Amino acid sequence: MVRYKAVIAYDGTNFNGFQRQPNGRTVQEEVEKTLQKMNNGNPITIFGSGRTDAGVHAIGQVIHFDYPHERPLERMRFGLDTQTPEDIAVSSVEIVDDEFHARYHVVEKTYHFKVQIAKPRSPFRRYYAAYYPYPLDVDLIRRALPDLLGTHDFTSFCATGGSIEDKVRTIYQADLEVNEAGTELTFIFRGNGFLYKMIRILVGTLLKIGNGRMPADCIPALLEAKDRNAAGPTAHPEGLYLAEVKYE
Repeated sequence: MVRYKAVIAYDGTNFNGFQRQPNGRTVQEEVEKTLQKMNNGNPITIFGSGRTDAGVHAIGQVIHFDYPHERPLERMRFGLDTQTPEDIAVSSVEIVDDEFHARYHVVEKTYHFKVQIAKPRSPFRRYYAAYYPYPLDVDLIRRALPDLLGTHDFTSFCATGGSIEDKVRTIYQADLEVNEAGTELTFIFRGNGFLYKMIRILVGTLLKIGNGRMPADCIPALLEAKDRNAAGPTAHPEGLYLAEVKYE
């Protein structure tokens, strides 16, 4: 068996998330169906760098899978790219060591979160940016962001339902960009890992800070509280993009 690593992008609008499930269309299911066709009807399982929820997009999701024989890389990429549905694209394929694992060997992930603040809102962004209709002071958000950097217990920013006990993560980058028209925000978070719905809760909290309903210096107290109820709401999934995954 030859182990392949692929970088894929997908529009999460019409998916019930990445991971295969009994009911609902998933990215894993669609990619595996394509690989099965390419493998003469024999099933192949893919492993992703992590799950994404329903409605969440990916620019640089990484998967790996074992294939019975070696194929030219561009032919493998082209086959996957053209035979998967139109809301999945395969940007690169490479052969990796048999020990490589797309999930367990991740050292860094980058997520983007887009928030539309245009008035009136654009209907063309409704699946690709969360909409925030309330007044927002971007300077207040920028004042709060540095408090997220470093190694912390992020229990307050983890949704219930996650199975991971250790809630300590390290964030290397927490930035906010505003487009030239002033109609859309992009939050950028880069870290060694993220908890269940963590990015969406961070954004929901930061928007509340920007709206003046939470103080700009509240992040250290929220981290200290280790209580999900202390943080802000969970932002909508359509604004979230898995941008990049890095390995050792």
